[in-house]
Formats: sequence, structure tokens, C-alpha cells
Amino acid sequence: MRTRRPTALTALGLAGALALTACASDGDDGGSDTSTADAGGGVVTVHNGEPQNPLIPTMTNEVFGALAVQNLFAGLVYYDAEGAVHDEVAESIESDDNLTWTITIADGWTFSDGTDVTAESFAKAWDYGAALDNKQSLSYFFEPIEGFSYDENVSLIEAGGLVVEDDSTLVVKLSQPESDFPIRLGYAAFFPLPEVFFEDPEAFGEAPVGNGPYMLESWEHDQAITLEPNPEYAGERTPQNGGLELVAYTDEDSAYNDLLGGQLDIIKNVPSSAFATFEDELEGRSVNQPAAVIQVLTVPQWLPEFQGEAGLLRRQAVSHAINRPEVTETIFSGSRTPATDFTSPVIDGWTEDIPGNDVLDYDPELAVDLWAQAEAITPVGDYTLQIASNADSDHQTWVDAVCNNIRTVLEIGCEFYPYPTFDEYLDARDAGSVPGLFRGGWQADYPAMSNFLGPIYGTGAGSNDGQWSNADFDAKLAEANGADDPEAAVALYLEAESILFEQLPGIPLWYNNATGGWADTVENVEFGWDSDPILYQVTKSE
Repeated sequence: MRTRRPTALTALGLAGALALTACASDGDDGGSDTSTADAGGGVVTVHNGEPQNPLIPTMTNEVFGALAVQNLFAGLVYYDAEGAVHDEVAESIESDDNLTWTITIADGWTFSDGTDVTAESFAKAWDYGAALDNKQSLSYFFEPIEGFSYDENVSLIEAGGLVVEDDSTLVVKLSQPESDFPIRLGYAAFFPLPEVFFEDPEAFGEAPVGNGPYMLESWEHDQAITLEPNPEYAGERTPQNGGLELVAYTDEDSAYNDLLGGQLDIIKNVPSSAFATFEDELEGRSVNQPAAVIQVLTVPQWLPEFQGEAGLLRRQAVSHAINRPEVTETIFSGSRTPATDFTSPVIDGWTEDIPGNDVLDYDPELAVDLWAQAEAITPVGDYTLQIASNADSDHQTWVDAVCNNIRTVLEIGCEFYPYPTFDEYLDARDAGSVPGLFRGGWQADYPAMSNFLGPIYGTGAGSNDGQWSNADFDAKLAEANGADDPEAAVALYLEAESILFEQLPGIPLWYNNATGGWADTVENVEFGWDSDPILYQVTKSE
């Protein structure tokens, strides 16, 4: 049984990405002669939840759907446990100028329905995902491709941003040079789609056909998604088990109790009620390691009390009122680390030395003064701050602790605003109807600083749930994305972060560790850089 407990992960961030200019791999051939047809063993049961949306890659930007999609599909590249990039469907990804990228598709790839994976499979999927009329959650990720528009429905293919030269060659033309473009291509937004998708996208979302290690056996909503090994899979992530059952739990305590009782093989997140005991209770079958995950309080731009000069003062006051070291120690038993920026310490380029990040310091006197200044400008009087999240996971405990800080320091009301389920919470968040600050948990899609900044705070981005917009930030992000030197790019991303600290569209709380565990029924369990278990390599006796 293998347990990883490093003090830090080695994620391939900007420095690694910039080395990918010539080729987006570390030398592997993107294929394997091992057949999934021989995969044996038992079906591995995994703690999960009900996805918010149909299982379409460009509609999946939350963790429950992502766990299924990442195992149903294979991208041009994939990320190993440390966050390093490996070719998968791509034989090569090459560019002389970081502006025009030539992608060669490896031979032998098919979807689970037997149809070929070609350059067109990627081009049509990206074109669909980018089109405004299709209203895909991840359309933002196609913004760098020539022809993308937020104002009108444009085809990237017709605009010349995507050119299919033949079945194995796709040429991608960007609107500006971006040296870390290849590192993004293992994310769900860039997965291929078979022709059957375009015949009936709605039906496909309920019964997707992918090219990944597994294929869908069944989806019983609010109960479980069952996956079986895909005999057509041609890559290196060959399943070593008989399949996966992603079980939809509505609270983590129940999942943990099932794990202890032998009714569940793997839990992705240990509940706070077990933080002090799980490593002893699981006797070497647990993990507590840094991961590319951050928690913030998102500030909705539609709340009048947080708008304008007074609103900024209130955001600063709330931030200074939160005792992050105390909460992370007492509630999370040290499995969280107080945040000092908007990214993650496991990502290359991270630093805690960013101008303006002292707004995250616990300073009760300053918090009181800032709130009083805001009241002098635009008073809210007898005010109760609401902090929203889903109630079917383990969040109320820390929200209560944060609220206790805020009530004590600012002498205002503060309370948890619960949504019964995760998907109900996401729907309210996406509709802009949340009545207070709300939890913004971000698990990185790919190991780069840019992934923590653009998708969440870029104007019009798919995960910009607070609906914040700042032209200076957008310009600085574009400048950083176009840098051809790693150190210059990092410096520009840090300048972009300093703008975030000036405006506080979100209030960083803490970085998450991956805290998971497994039963003695399974072996070869490993949690990756992004906190998710790597499921294809798990073994289980029948």
C-alpha cells in the first residue's frame, strides 16, 4: 500500500510550461500497448456527489462532474501525480513563435463507440465550446484562440483559429503568443467529442461517449455514476481495477462512517469532525498533503453594501476581522494553511511577498476603524452579514467560526446561509441570486498561476461568479500570458494579484491540503497535485 506524504508537491507551473515551446511532453510516446480489456479486480467505490450539469466536458466546472469527466475522456496531454505534463492523445505539440501551434494526433485512438479520434474531433469540440449560442460553462478557456468573441456567436473554425489540415494535424492560431498554451490542454475544456455528440448534445450529456480509461455503465441521478474499463482506450492510464462507482453523498460524515465501516473504498475529503483522529483511525491509509486548492469568500458585485468606496472599506474590514491562523488550527487541525495570495504554494511562481496582501492579516482594531469609515460614507446600520454555501458538505463549521470572528470584532450580525445541496448552491451562485458573501472553492484545472487568476477574476470568465470586472487586471493578465520569459511572466502575474488585493473581489481564506483516506479493501491509492485520487491505478480484489 502506497502513501505519499511530501512536504510539497512539484507541480509543473510556468517554468515548466515555458519549456514546452517545442514539444508538450517529457518524451513519452502518448500511447501504450497495454489493453484495458484485461483489467480485472473489483469495482472501486469512491466518495463523490451529484454533478451540477450533464457530463459534457465544456459544461463541467465543478468537482463532482469533473471526477467523472476526467476518467471518461482523454485529452491531448494529462497530468501525473506531481502535476507534470505528459502527452496522451497528442504525439507532439509544437510552435516556433508561441502563436501558431501544430498539434499532431497519435495513431490508434478511438472513442468507446469505435469511431476514430481525429484532429476534427478536437476542432469541432472546441468550436462548439467557444460558441456563445451554446452557453458552455468553459467557453472562457478558448478566449486566446483567434476568432473568439464575447459579443457575437463566432465559429473558431470559420475564423481561422482552428485549422484541420488532415486527420492527424490540427493547427491552432492564437490572438497573441502564449507560451504556456500546451499545459492547459489536459483540462476538460479541451477534450475531444465524437460525432454522436453533435447529433443530440442533450442525450449525450446523460450518456457520454468518451475516449478515456473508462466508459459509462450507468448514471443513477443522486445515487451513483458507474464506470467500467474502456477496451478502446489507447493511452497510459490503463485501469488496474474492474471499474469505478462514484457515489453521490450529501454529507462527508456519512461518507467517512461508510469508509470506517467497509462500505466505501475511498473518501476524497475527510470531514472536519475527523481531522484530529483520521490519521490514527485509518492506520497508514490516509493522506494529508499540500494541494492546488484555495478557499475564498467571493464578494458579489450585485450587493450594494459592498459597492463603491464604502464597499471596499467593508471588504477590507471583513478580511481583517478573520483570524485565519486560529480557524485553520482549531477547526481544521492544521490541515489548512492561512492564505497569503490568490493562488497556491504548490504552483511554480508562488510567493507570499505581494504588495497589499497585508489586508489578510488579522487586525481587529483596523477592522473596526475601516467599518466605521464605511458607515460614515454609506451606512447600513443594524446589519447581518450572510455567508452562503451548500449544506450537504462540511462547511458550516468553519463558516460559524468565521462568523464568530466577524460578530466579535465588528459587532454586526453574521450567519450561515445554507443551500440544501451543492447543485442548488451552484445554480443560485450562477444566477446571481446569493444574498451575501459566498464560499468560493477553487481546485486548479492545470498547474499554472494563470489558472487561479483568469478563470475566476477575468471579465466574463466562466468561473467569475462574483461578476467582477477590471480593465487593468484584464490587461495585466493578458500581458503575463504573452510573456516569453518565465521570470517576467511570474512578475506580471504578481502585479495582477496586487490589483486583486487593492480591490478584493474575493477574500482569500486558506489553502487546502488533500485530506483523504481509503479502506483496507484497496491498494495503490495516490492523491494528486490537485487533491483528487488517481483512480485508474487503484487495485481491489474481487
